[in-house]
Amino acid sequence: MSFTAPRRLHWLLLVSALDILADRLSKSWVGAHIPMGGAIPIIPHVLRITHWTNEGAAFSLFADSASPNTVRWALVAFSLAAALAVLIAMVRLGSRFTVTTVALALIFAGALGNVHDRIAYGSVVDFIEVHIFSYPWPDFNIADSSIVTGACLLLLDSLLAKKEPAS
Repeated sequence: MSFTAPRRLHWLLLVSALDILADRLSKSWVGAHIPMGGAIPIIPHVLRITHWTNEGAAFSLFADSASPNTVRWALVAFSLAAALAVLIAMVRLGSRFTVTTVALALIFAGALGNVHDRIAYGSVVDFIEVHIFSYPWPDFNIADSSIVTGACLLLLDSLLAKKEPAS
């Protein structure tokens, strides 16, 4: 690892910290300004800011489980394990500021943002509601967006041909 690694890793951790801050502030604002189940239309028939909680995983998977506490702590354990794996990858790749490392920083932030909610409140606040034509996409939040954006960046980066350095 070169001497520049810690400096670049700090930038990646700053990206993660800012992302977590945006997630926390947005969820707090929604909780203070929109009653549970309420909504504020932003773009009619396309985008609303809502207020829901999700006790399950993505798309409310496992939300209706007979053992909600088991699901909660299993999701916490999985999220923390995933965040740790991503952090290790960030530390190993942290000497470079690339699409891959930024994607990892976003995934790390998203995992921590949602795991915070699960530990502190038992559920995750979801508040972004999008309708794609007549299909209502499941509500999500900034942490979810960060995870998906990071995953898409990793996929795109893996699909792009790597240029060989000139000899």
